[in-house]
Amino acid sequence: MATRKKTDASPAAEAQPPFAELMHQMAHLPLISPTALAELQSDYLKQATSLWNASLGQGEVPAVSDRRFAAPEWRASKAASFMTQLYLLNGRTMQQMAASIEGDDKTKARIRFAVQQFVDMAAPSNFLALNPEAQKLALDSKGETLARGLQQLWGDVQRGHVSQTDESAFEVGKNVATTAGNVVFENELFQLIEYTPLTASVAARPLLMVPPCINKFYILDLQPDNSLIRYAVAEGNRVFVVSWRNPDESIKHFGWDDYIQTGAIEAIRVAQEISGQKQINTLGFCVGGTILATALAVLAARGEQPAASVTLLTALLDFADNGILDIFVDEAAVRMRETTLGPESPKGPQLLHGQELATTFSFLRPNDLVWNYVVGNYLKGEAPPAFDLLYWNGDSTNLPGPMYCWYLRHTYLQNELKVPGKLTICGEKVDLGAINAPVYIYGSREDHIVPWTSAYRSTQLLKGKKRFVLGASGHIAGVINPPPKPGKPAKRSHWITKGATLPAEADDWLQGATEHPGSWWPDWSAWLASHAGEAKPAPKTPGNRKFKAIEPAPGRYVKVKA
Repeated sequence: MATRKKTDASPAAEAQPPFAELMHQMAHLPLISPTALAELQSDYLKQATSLWNASLGQGEVPAVSDRRFAAPEWRASKAASFMTQLYLLNGRTMQQMAASIEGDDKTKARIRFAVQQFVDMAAPSNFLALNPEAQKLALDSKGETLARGLQQLWGDVQRGHVSQTDESAFEVGKNVATTAGNVVFENELFQLIEYTPLTASVAARPLLMVPPCINKFYILDLQPDNSLIRYAVAEGNRVFVVSWRNPDESIKHFGWDDYIQTGAIEAIRVAQEISGQKQINTLGFCVGGTILATALAVLAARGEQPAASVTLLTALLDFADNGILDIFVDEAAVRMRETTLGPESPKGPQLLHGQELATTFSFLRPNDLVWNYVVGNYLKGEAPPAFDLLYWNGDSTNLPGPMYCWYLRHTYLQNELKVPGKLTICGEKVDLGAINAPVYIYGSREDHIVPWTSAYRSTQLLKGKKRFVLGASGHIAGVINPPPKPGKPAKRSHWITKGATLPAEADDWLQGATEHPGSWWPDWSAWLASHAGEAKPAPKTPGNRKFKAIEPAPGRYVKVKA
């Protein structure tokens, strides 16, 4: 979910302490035991000596599997080969030192993260003077690759981020987010899209999808072949989707309550009125799942149960384990945000700009989302290929400061949403256990944003009949995993248990789960159909007399840039 950090042609141009000096500094940290330090030093000297001897032809040079150094130019030069081997040894040793520090889990995780950031930044592949592959390309092209790299660098400076794809190749509503539909409602926070039926009949109960407000909704509608929205429509559902507004100065004061009442609850009301159904099926993805569950808990406190079913995709309700994001959140960090972006700010509420939030997500995987493109775009002069997912990834959104600060404090930091009656939201004491609806909970096995074990914890909070499904891959690729076309092999897999038992621990559930090849979408569709009611003729026009079509999908809001 992320754009890239502004960078320059020499991303590590500022002087950095050499590995030996940084290791010396870490060695003097009082939290590393002398015994562990001595073992690390001894092992390092042995390996460094072995590498030096091998570079002199007195031993075998170890194989390098790191793809950053896979080009033959890295092996053709003895100097480059030795430099690569020494860099990898230094990086391993620094991480071993970080792992040896004695302290609380969060401190150790932060040190490991900081060390890995430095190691990844300092790779010789990131510097033209140390990258023999980029040098050869420059010589062979008579400098053309460097000229193109500088042009692409200047373009990225103007855009404010490192390009991951050819952004000129895509246009929202033209070749991404193309499923036919109409905006049937809008307010200052969101537009509601109703999609045109693809079947002669539709289920009586509509499906309302609430995507994350941190990103734009069209991750669910990239291309017809991988669109969860189009798939749901083609399966005979009457589908409504929330398209969040990209906040500007006019709504920078909005808080969490606004996203619940003016956002999710209002979307539920409109979907009920247009469909004429007292109960509707609901789906929340990532932060959208947290928003949806909160809204349903508020309505439950008011004596309402509008959800015939709830689907939660890679969503957090219990924030006890937030994966790598946990290292960024403590009292000091949250307090700093509250005094600079929240109501307590001397300048009043401010926007959290999409670029800032996106940079954090990019550097969770810096080699894949930052340095890979720095090397390709600038040092090699290679234009990034057109890729719809990465185009969406770079289409960032802002957030109102008060909303963001509330979310950080009461979920990530204090984990209060899971505690019945702890939080008052929209004037109601909320209890997730008061939501009376069957729930389909999905987690991705390699998700570093919402660890699947944390997604699983929702099974212990919600009281309705529950089904948990685990998918392969990560936060996005696991969710956007459509069934293959006829004759094509299945991609990825998913795990399901035969019985309805959901033990307290996620690992216990996994031991009893069976792996199935291919997409989890058909399983979800069959489950959803069991809660969708009888079939009825598909509506011929969008909306109703009260809520008329405003404009074609995907609407104006999604096209606003941060």
